[in-house]
Formats: sequence, structure tokens, C-alpha cells
Amino acid sequence: MAWVYLVIASLGEIFGVMFINLYIQKKTISRLFLLIITFTFGFIFLALAMKDIPMGTAYAIWTGLGAAGAVLFGIIFFKESANWKRLAFLALIIAGAVGLKVFG
Repeated sequence: MAWVYLVIASLGEIFGVMFINLYIQKKTISRLFLLIITFTFGFIFLALAMKDIPMGTAYAIWTGLGAAGAVLFGIIFFKESANWKRLAFLALIIAGAVGLKVFG
């Protein structure tokens, strides 16, 4: 169940970063509230995951999945660049997270 919590925590990180971008575009109290809620949600589930997963592994995978998800959301929803170099490094982030799961 800890790995499910970690994936849910990563979603909190991804959506939190997305709401930062939305908040910068238009500063409203509702967007600020969503930003705070999503990061809080992510931290709570990260804490739950860390009850069974070592801190270093949990944090690395949480940030890796969060970064990868933020890049994908940026490409899909915010029209950010999707050149081959960016996607190659994104693949390295994902490979690192998988490696930590397999060997951690």
C-alpha cells in the first residue's frame, strides 16, 4: 500500500506545480487555495508512504515522478517544448525512479 501512497503523493506534487503555473498566470484566491491543498495532499501521502519505504527512496521517487509529471503536463497543457533532448532526460528521470524501485 505504501507504493500506492507514493504514487498518490506524486500526483499531489504534479498538480501542485501545475497550480503554481496557473496561479502565476492569474492570481486568484481559489487558485492559491488549490495550490496549498494539492501540496498538502502530496506531503500527507508522502508521509504515509515513508512509514514503509526508506526516506531516500521515497523522496527520490516522489520528486522524480513529480518532475516527470510536471514536464508532461507542461508539454500537454501549457505548450512547452517537447524536443528530443528534453524527452531523453525525462526518460532518464523515469529510469532512475524504476531503478530505485528495483534495486532499493
